[in-house]
Amino acid sequence: MWPLLLPLYFLRISSACEFTPSSSQETGIVCRVTKPAALVLNEKTSEVIQAAFKHASFPNITGEKSVNILGKVTYGLTNIQVSNLSIENSEVELKEDDAVEIMIKNVSASFSGTLNYGYSTWFVKVEQAVDFEIFSSTDLQVNTKLTCGNNRVAADTSDCYLTFHKLLLHLHGNKQPSWFKQIFTDFISFTLKLVLKSQICKEINYVANLLADFIQDKAENFLSNGDIGVNIDVTSFPVIKENYMESYHKGFLAYKNLPVSYNASTFSPSLLTSNRMLYFWFSEQVLDSLVLAYFLDHHLELNLTRAELKDILQDDKSESHQEILQEILEEQSTDHTAAKVWSLTAPRIKITPRGTVVTSSVAVQIKTCSSAELYFETETVTHMQASYTDKKLMLHPSDPLVYITNMRSSLSVSLNKEQMIQFLQTVVSEFGIPAVVKRLEPALTTLMNSKGLKLFEIINPEIIPYEGYLVVQLDFGFPHHLLVDFLKKTL
Repeated sequence: MWPLLLPLYFLRISSACEFTPSSSQETGIVCRVTKPAALVLNEKTSEVIQAAFKHASFPNITGEKSVNILGKVTYGLTNIQVSNLSIENSEVELKEDDAVEIMIKNVSASFSGTLNYGYSTWFVKVEQAVDFEIFSSTDLQVNTKLTCGNNRVAADTSDCYLTFHKLLLHLHGNKQPSWFKQIFTDFISFTLKLVLKSQICKEINYVANLLADFIQDKAENFLSNGDIGVNIDVTSFPVIKENYMESYHKGFLAYKNLPVSYNASTFSPSLLTSNRMLYFWFSEQVLDSLVLAYFLDHHLELNLTRAELKDILQDDKSESHQEILQEILEEQSTDHTAAKVWSLTAPRIKITPRGTVVTSSVAVQIKTCSSAELYFETETVTHMQASYTDKKLMLHPSDPLVYITNMRSSLSVSLNKEQMIQFLQTVVSEFGIPAVVKRLEPALTTLMNSKGLKLFEIINPEIIPYEGYLVVQLDFGFPHHLLVDFLKKTL
């Protein structure tokens, strides 16, 4: 089942979804998982299947059979448990517009329990209980169809087959003659095969749903921060192609019942390739609404001590700025707040091939030790490129445009208004924006790591901006930590 263990692939069996013709226009996030990713995720399919076998509870098997000489024979197999499970290998194929075919080869297992049987003839009556062990070898094929349920991607695993190569019944004690064992083997084995198939396939479905809830919790948690979340309901049925699987999600902001509507989606399958293992497509509207939520939740505010302010401005060596810098950075105590920075309105996000354009309106208040104050408001437009290297998010600002829109000052410096505006534009563009980025990088990295991103083996990730959307593409190693966490919860 691990080819289905994918970020944003939530496997849940439930009621069907209904889509209107305009539903696909609401798509804000797309996840594409390619064939190479499915092969990597299939590496540990055996461990999930083992969990399904071991977790299965088998019902008692009862029946009766008329046998020559012995008459009517009744029997019951109780306390059935599985052990000594091994799997030779597993394979996965993507069947276009059909299913994910998972073939598990040579599943060997032992089933043990108690056999109760009885028969009666004119000369003898027998009621007996004896321990038994069943040695089996089978191939397992699961054709998983991707559909929709409860507004999530769902998996229908009902197309499930077991092909038995071996089913041997061994009665402990060796008190029964070989012909007696053969009789039981012949008329129990057929019923036993049906029960095993039913319970194992049922358990695979059950484990798939456990996996669904587990992955859904992980994905929703990754996309949330406090009251801020993202609605990842599907907007259309997922698709399976020869080289990839793909699902489509709203990506709507979920924040304190704030109504958010998007313009028509610009996604089309041709925007993504199948060269990398995993792709995420994000509409700029998703990122823009997230920034809105962070603004409304008062995350876009910053307090600086005198020492922090000095650290930001110490590289300004311009002689014309020294007078104002000296007054602003005059030290008495470096521990108290010297400056406040906050967004006046929610920053706006626009994605272009040159990078993400961030337009913001910011207010800055600086107080000197002598209680003089400098207050100004600025409009900034900055291009931002992003990368993810060594498990750290890196932001690369460029081409900042800074406009001072309002200013008042009670400083004693002799600069006129024009000189002051020039000073502020230089400070914001050369020192202020890099200082904000310097604080954003570790903050965002810490947030993502708190969601478990650092535990993934991410290979050569790329964050590529286009006109109106962003693509994240990467390769990865098998997520062992997710398998361990899942098996702990399952077993």
